[in-house]
Amino acid sequence: MITDHAIRRAQLYCFLADAFLYPAENWLEDLPALMPILHDLELADYLPPSFDHQLSELQSEHRRTFGLTGSLCYETEYGLPNEYRQSQELADIAGFYQAFGFKVGGRRRERPDHLATELEFLYVLALKEVYAMEQGIDEHVEVCIEARRAFLQDHIGRWIGLFAESLAKSADRVREPIDQPQPYVWLARLAAAFVQAEARRLGLSLDMRRLSEVQHTPIAAEISCETCPEIS
Repeated sequence: MITDHAIRRAQLYCFLADAFLYPAENWLEDLPALMPILHDLELADYLPPSFDHQLSELQSEHRRTFGLTGSLCYETEYGLPNEYRQSQELADIAGFYQAFGFKVGGRRRERPDHLATELEFLYVLALKEVYAMEQGIDEHVEVCIEARRAFLQDHIGRWIGLFAESLAKSADRVREPIDQPQPYVWLARLAAAFVQAEARRLGLSLDMRRLSEVQHTPIAAEISCETCPEIS
């Protein structure tokens, strides 16, 4: 059923949004419950490998993966020409959130363009879509679908593939040994595959740039070292 598929999408978006934040609980313990969801969403190629991390080990893995590369998690750090365009993109993201009553904040606060925040917004959209379906309000269902289409096209779908690729490269540089299963590398690949599958279902053609073609968004000169006086 269409409603069941929307519920599965909501469940996966919720799982991913929580898992990318610094772990307060061991989300690896939820993987058995995730298996049927991945099968139902035709993502069986991305079933998780065997992980045996305790919570402290998962927290250490998060620090190792994101501690020196935190900018990887933010949409507006990928390839914008200047900080002014960054502000425009952040405003556009905030506009999506405001339109659907989604407020950024809470106990674990992040920027609007953080991957976990964008995934949580898609989770909320999926829940609203399910509710509208159950109430038989077709126009509200269509509003949710159009918002999802636009957000995938204009935001998360444009950079999540870059995120997954960049994360894998960074993790390989800092991880020893690199032949052990890496939870956040797997998680990033799953998230990218899910978003790209969502786009295909909606008939979208995403802007799939190569990582080598993308530079980090420059920071403003007044807060960079470019304007620092030379020390003789």
